[in-house]
Amino acid sequence: MGLLLPSFPEIFVIKKTSRAPAKHASLPSKEEIVAFIKENGSAKLGKREIARAFNIHAGDRIWLKQMLKELEYQGIVDRRHKKLNAKGRLTSTVIAEITGRDKDGELIAQPVEWTEEQGTPPKIIVTLPRKPRPGLRMPGIGDQVVLRVEPLREEGANVYGGRLVKTIGKNKAQTLGIIREHPDGTLRFVPVDKKARGGELTVKVEEGSESAKDGDLVSITLSKTGRFGAQQAKIKEKHGTIKSERAISLIALHSHDIPYVFPDQVLAEADEATQVTMAGREDWRKMPIITIDPPDAKDHDDAVYAEADPSPDNPGGYIVTVAIADVAAYVKPGTALDREALKRGNSVYFPDRVVPMLPERISNDLCSLRPNEARPALAVRMILGADGKKRSHSFHRVMISSAAKLSYVQAQAAIDGKPDDITGPLLDNVLKPLWAAYGAACKARDQRSPLNLDLPERKLILKPDGTIDRVFVPERLDAHKLIEEFMILANVCAAESLEKERYDVIYRVHDEPSIEKLRALSDVLGSIGLKMPRQGGIRPSMFNGILSALANSEHRLFINEVVLRSQAQAEYSVDNYGHFGLNLRRYAHFTSPIRRYADLTVHRALISALKLGKDGVPASQTREQLAEVAASISVSERRAMTAERETIDRLIAHFLSDKIGATFRGQVSGVTKSGLFVKLDDTGADGFIPAATVGADYYRYDEKQHALIGDRTGETYRLGDAVEVKLVEAAPIAGALRFELLSDGKFNGKIKGRRLKVKDNKKNKKAHKPPKSKRRKQ
Repeated sequence: MGLLLPSFPEIFVIKKTSRAPAKHASLPSKEEIVAFIKENGSAKLGKREIARAFNIHAGDRIWLKQMLKELEYQGIVDRRHKKLNAKGRLTSTVIAEITGRDKDGELIAQPVEWTEEQGTPPKIIVTLPRKPRPGLRMPGIGDQVVLRVEPLREEGANVYGGRLVKTIGKNKAQTLGIIREHPDGTLRFVPVDKKARGGELTVKVEEGSESAKDGDLVSITLSKTGRFGAQQAKIKEKHGTIKSERAISLIALHSHDIPYVFPDQVLAEADEATQVTMAGREDWRKMPIITIDPPDAKDHDDAVYAEADPSPDNPGGYIVTVAIADVAAYVKPGTALDREALKRGNSVYFPDRVVPMLPERISNDLCSLRPNEARPALAVRMILGADGKKRSHSFHRVMISSAAKLSYVQAQAAIDGKPDDITGPLLDNVLKPLWAAYGAACKARDQRSPLNLDLPERKLILKPDGTIDRVFVPERLDAHKLIEEFMILANVCAAESLEKERYDVIYRVHDEPSIEKLRALSDVLGSIGLKMPRQGGIRPSMFNGILSALANSEHRLFINEVVLRSQAQAEYSVDNYGHFGLNLRRYAHFTSPIRRYADLTVHRALISALKLGKDGVPASQTREQLAEVAASISVSERRAMTAERETIDRLIAHFLSDKIGATFRGQVSGVTKSGLFVKLDDTGADGFIPAATVGADYYRYDEKQHALIGDRTGETYRLGDAVEVKLVEAAPIAGALRFELLSDGKFNGKIKGRRLKVKDNKKNKKAHKPPKSKRRKQ
């Protein structure tokens, strides 16, 4: 029977009833709590710190928790990363844009992520280091930067000092575009930014412009605009040609300042690297460990092996080994290789190319766990019980020799009874034990109940010329899930070991959803006639219940995406506030040091903490420096994700550009007063329908219902509606599509919401079931 707990807003609003605890005379007032939070905004501040400051004892901490929830719901305080800030206050690390200089010549910045609802943006006075570390570029006006900030109370309210962590670069999308030659011989500049105003600009032929040709990717500066005629631009810099559509990712690289050419010094260090020897390592070369990756993978940084645990103390248990390429053995702190890896932060994956974090000599050769070749690795050996729960683990610095390189499809086919020449000899002794251990691990995973989103991952298959051949959704196999689950277990082990040794570590953290996002999700569910489940706690199982209830609904895919958007963004931090999505208390990325700098820092920490060598963490490294690294690689990750997404949008827009007039099925994925956004079912492409072209009525935007509603007819188009559309325009360079709506809206008026019943495990039922005297009538 599903849980029926207080309605959604009642989770966060504390109602005064006769049963409410009376406020103690010694307890602080609401005003005193807010004043304390404002005063200590830059400190690590949570419920525990507030309770300690006001001497609030255990019996009254429920009152304090309720008070903080009420302040958060009322918008007086923000909660982020289990820390509290006064509303409108900045967190300790921010992304900001340099907007100018003050009268003393100091650089002034404003936070990038700031909305009108938050009020006037804070002023940040930027402090530049006297001796910049290698690779740190000094910023100028227009640059985006990562800053560590603290309030400057002596300068007045809402003023901060910001110490430079990293210069990201200018937002080039507004000045980046493609040169197109028109029949009259004039050159036109087509912006790559789909939001750019003014459309095409005439390029002024001045110095540097004569060599520009049709199809060149360029940066421009705007020239003065006359009273009549088109705005003009002058070419500032050329970045290459996109006449070969394979180079469309070049736009994203330059738009987001992603470094894609390795400096000579970095390549020289990589070329000079020699194979690591057995010195100080355990010899695991006879272990039949294997890699399982996509068929087109060039670097193989993880290998797995499992066997039944022979210990009589662990009947039905397993020993699972995960070995990870020992990148720390080749990339030493402070070297050119290390500085470039930190600058890049991670590898960036486009459909037509990969921009690696490390040169191929390291990533595809010395560190790639190739079959039948000795390779250094950092391995974790995990003991699992029959119930899948981890009983113990240990880390080892080893030399391995992979027994085979398998693809996911190949490994799955062998388990499904179709082995080939490679998997046949491995089936009984390697593959079957792996799947058996995975089966046990699934029991523990299901009991943990992490967030279980069902979002198909579309894959683009390109032609030899770099254009799209087709878009398809590959089947998600148990082989994929097996590797994913073992990597998660290995990451947990890394975090646990470093915590046990009291070593600073960069965690992979994921905050629980904010109240604002949960309220937005409640509104979206209401727009399709559903209500949020009544549940007292925010946990992944609540979202899983929503998804399960809609598993057979036409809105299944759409609601999965909405639930994903309701989640906080995962990031890297030296402060551990857990991983909400995975429902884990501690988690650190350890399993991909070839493509993520975070994992390399975790490897170094393990080497030092567990005394596995001398090439670990530099003795001079401070926690503050590690926090700056975490902030920097979080920014790099977001940059990569945005660039990858924009490139896919452009490729799909190019793919559809010769299908003008074709009809497609899709779902309304967004509603604004200016129109509807629609996501196509087959390609996942997003396009826009202007409100002026919808139907034969005047449509008003109803924010609460997430709908456009006709004034005269009441015809309604809601978020999540299945629709048919016609493609009327495609702009490949901007990655933009415009549709015409072919489907009629709905005329059934307001839908009465029906309560979603969420299945939960017995433990949660027991935890949330109120005493009989306090149950409300449903």
